[in-house]
Amino acid sequence: MVLKPFALLTALLSTLATLTASFALPNFQVPNGDLLRRQGVEDSTVSQAEYGVDAPPPPGPPSFTGLKLVNDRDHPWKPLRKGDVRGPCPGLNTLASHGYLPRDGVATPTQIINAIQEGLNMENTAAILATYLGHLLNGNLVTDLLSIGGKTPKTGPPPPAPAHAGGLNVHGTFEGDAGLTRADEFFGDNHSFNQTLFDKLVDFSNRYGGGFYNYTVAGELRYSRIQDSIATNPQFSFKNVRYITAYGETVFPVNFFVDGRVTTDRKLSMEDAASFFRDMRFPPDFHRSDHPTSNQGVDQVIAAHSWLPGGNADGKVNNYVVDPTSADFEHRCRLYDRVVESVVELYPSPTGILKRNLIKNLQYWYTAVNISLGGCTQLLPYGQL
Repeated sequence: MVLKPFALLTALLSTLATLTASFALPNFQVPNGDLLRRQGVEDSTVSQAEYGVDAPPPPGPPSFTGLKLVNDRDHPWKPLRKGDVRGPCPGLNTLASHGYLPRDGVATPTQIINAIQEGLNMENTAAILATYLGHLLNGNLVTDLLSIGGKTPKTGPPPPAPAHAGGLNVHGTFEGDAGLTRADEFFGDNHSFNQTLFDKLVDFSNRYGGGFYNYTVAGELRYSRIQDSIATNPQFSFKNVRYITAYGETVFPVNFFVDGRVTTDRKLSMEDAASFFRDMRFPPDFHRSDHPTSNQGVDQVIAAHSWLPGGNADGKVNNYVVDPTSADFEHRCRLYDRVVESVVELYPSPTGILKRNLIKNLQYWYTAVNISLGGCTQLLPYGQL
C-alpha cells in the first residue's frame, strides 16, 4: 500500500504566517550572558530566575527569499575549534561552520530559524516545525539554548531529571535509525559522518542516478537503509517522529544542497555531497535555492517503496513488527500527540520559568503544526498563560 503523505510535515517542513504576538510577562535576561554563552554553567543549583530567558516567538520569513550567494565573504568556512559541537544534521553543521549559526554549535531557536532560512532558503514553517521539535525534546528551555550536537554546559544549568537538554544527538527524538550517512545509535556513534554509509550513497547514486543523487536515488536508498537496520540492529525503531523525518531527510540533499542556479533536473554531485556531509562546508560559489523550499520529492520517495512504521521486536534482528499506533502519513495528528507525550515525560512537574517557557514553546510548535495539518486537538498539559 502506498501511503499518502500529508503536506509538508513529512519533512517537518511547511509554511507559517509570522508569529507576532508576545506574552505580557517579564523578560528574564541572562546576567553575564556572554560568559554563559561562551563557557557554559555547570552548577545545577543556580536559580531559574538568574539565568532564565523569556522565550520569544519564532521569527517570520526574511524580506528577501530569492536566489542568493551564501558562500560569501561574510560567511567564510572555518575549521572546528576545541569545544565546538556538531551533530547528525549536515545542514546545521554547515551553517555553523560558515557562521550563519554560532560557530560553537549552540544557538537559540530564533538563531536556528533565521540561519536555515538565510543560508538554505528553507520555508518559514518548515524551519519552525523542525527547530521547535528539536528544542522541546533536546534543548534547555530555561536558557533558550539548543546544542546542534551533544550535551554541553554551554546551554546553561541542566534541567531537572528526567529532562536532559542533551542536544540533537539524543537518540529517538530528532535523530533516529536508518540514517543516510550516520550509523544507528546501537552501533555506538549516531552523529558522526560514516564513510561506509557515504560510500553506499555514492554507489546508489551511480546505479540509479547516473553519478548524481536525486529523488530516484533517494527512494532506493531510503528503502535499502531500512532493510540494513532490520538485518543488523536488534533495537531498530522506525516509528512516530523518526518515521516521518526519515523520509524528509532523503530529499533534503536534493532540495537544499543543489546550487539554486540549477532550476531543472535538480541533482547533487558526489563532490558537493561530500562537501556538505563530510566537510560541513558549502561548495565554492554556492547559491541557495531561488525560492523557499521544504519537502519536494517526498511523494516520489514513498511511492518507490512504501513501508509501514514499526521496529525489530524482542531484541532480535530480522524481526520487524508493524506498530499500528504509530504516527504515519495517514494519521498525521499522532505525531503531535506523541511529541507532547514525550515532553510531559521529560517534564512531569515543571515550575517557574521552566513551566512558562514550556507553555510558550508548545504553543509556538502547535501553531505551526496546526496550520500544516489542521484538525489536531491542542493538548495543554501545563495549562495556558
